[in-house]
Amino acid sequence: MKKIILSAAVVLVTVTSALSQTTWKIDAGHSKVGFSVTHMMVSDVDGKFKIYEGKVSSKTDEDFTDSSIDFTADAASINTDDEKRDGHLKSADFFDVEKYPKITFKSTSMKKNPKKGTTAYDLIGDLTMHGITKKVNLTAISASKAVKDPYGNTKNGFKVTGVINRKDYGLSWNAALEAGGVAVSEDVNLDIKIELTKDKK
Repeated sequence: MKKIILSAAVVLVTVTSALSQTTWKIDAGHSKVGFSVTHMMVSDVDGKFKIYEGKVSSKTDEDFTDSSIDFTADAASINTDDEKRDGHLKSADFFDVEKYPKITFKSTSMKKNPKKGTTAYDLIGDLTMHGITKKVNLTAISASKAVKDPYGNTKNGFKVTGVINRKDYGLSWNAALEAGGVAVSEDVNLDIKIELTKDKK
């Protein structure tokens, strides 16, 4: 009997926890999945992915500790405001979008880090790109509080930053410069701004 009661209690806690979760979808119309790389050792080139989607599950409207994040971007939607360069990035030299059409991120840990700010989190997860999955460490800073838009939707958001090495994902193309150095940096700086819309139950 005690085992039955204990099992029932565990199920109840699990169900209650699941029901109490706050779920969100990314509002792509008010978000940006951006990045930058150093070009020719002298300047930064900015880019972004135009097609993406994602879901977030959090404890409350404003507490994202231990949140679950699932994100997917279409590699072919990369845009650096240069058609020729974008074509090269989509080719087998870089993303090889015909063979690897999706870029995904799935969180494994999200903990507050007061040293980085009152709403800052250390975000760790698995990033899959070009068919390779690597663990990445990012910083996510949420808005100070959730807000209501004019249509009654609850909104929150994040600024996500971090640095990844593109060679870790097999994106190794480069060209040596006559004066030394390379045409494209290995480090890619992430500059992601996400607006979330709370699911209505």
